[in-house]
Amino acid sequence: MVQLKRSSNCRFAGMGNLIKVLTRDIDHNAAHFFLDFESKSLSPSQLVRFKWYLNMGNLLKVLTCTDLEQGPNFFLDFENAQPTESEKEIYNQVNVVLKDAEGILEDLQSYRGAGHEIREAIQHPNDEKLQEKAWGAVVPLVGKLKKFYEFSQRLEAGLRGLLGALTSTPYSPTQHLEREQALAKQFAEILHFTLRFDELKMTNPAIQNDFSYYRRTLSRMRINNVPAEGENEVNNELANRMSLFYAEATPMLKTLSDATTKFVSENKNLPIENTTDCLSTMASVCRVMLETPEYRSRFTNEETVSFCLRVMVGVIILYDHVHPVGAFAKTSKIDMKGCIKVLKDQPPNSVEGLLNALRYTTKHLNDETTSKQIKSMLQ
Repeated sequence: MVQLKRSSNCRFAGMGNLIKVLTRDIDHNAAHFFLDFESKSLSPSQLVRFKWYLNMGNLLKVLTCTDLEQGPNFFLDFENAQPTESEKEIYNQVNVVLKDAEGILEDLQSYRGAGHEIREAIQHPNDEKLQEKAWGAVVPLVGKLKKFYEFSQRLEAGLRGLLGALTSTPYSPTQHLEREQALAKQFAEILHFTLRFDELKMTNPAIQNDFSYYRRTLSRMRINNVPAEGENEVNNELANRMSLFYAEATPMLKTLSDATTKFVSENKNLPIENTTDCLSTMASVCRVMLETPEYRSRFTNEETVSFCLRVMVGVIILYDHVHPVGAFAKTSKIDMKGCIKVLKDQPPNSVEGLLNALRYTTKHLNDETTSKQIKSMLQ
């Protein structure tokens, strides 16, 4: 036991070690120590001062996510969060976008493509009826692809509005997420939508096949001066942008990543940490809620667990793309081992897609700075 003696230096004795513990700077092999707040060697005024420092340390520990065991210690109500008066302006703007998200996913899920018609047209290039049939099948599908692409642009605008609200001074990212839970919920819903969209897109090769056929046929029609029915809907400039969008393995995630990077570069007066800490804190909150029975028992909907898992993975991937050294480095503010463990504690069939997202859509997993243990956990 270490007792603090009454001396001219006693009021700050032990504070260095206490701060080291609270900020993870203490050597893990160092001897444990005990601050004896009950000893008579402390005067009442010194006792009050030390207890104040201890409480302040606990507050800092929560606000800066340095508690190794728990992380941010609050419950983010993804099921019932409602906007406060100060949130309503941004919330209403984003809500206009999000109300169309489910319809986009339903359209994408039901997207069957024109593979049969295209194959027939290619195999019989001189059969005008088959050419017309293929073109007639592809044009409305390209209209759908245009709608998906335009939605990505609306989603990008919504995300940037949320980032502006959740990273502004004077509050820390943790304080923002705790105070503005309706906006945090919308941020989570954008990430949840993004991963679902990209999962569906990755498993549907018809999207790129249809669009490639559309562009080839349109080019041939222009050369032959044949009027093209679908050209007015998707002009050449838009077609180029759509082509780049659908060429990405995870187009929605790329859109959000680029939007976040652009947000950081356009707001030079805002430290990049405000944005990356917002992402890392969201990942930590999701992890803590999933691994803490007290929090998890508050979910009233079974879908909330998969929602939290998807959001956790989404913010990890986004953080890994935006942060200079990524999510897997030792200096990362995301507990990657803890997050992967939470995923692996779920029924395997329910999370394989999310584990694959970490394996194949992150940027820094294979860097030398990533520990062998993390790489092994994701093998």
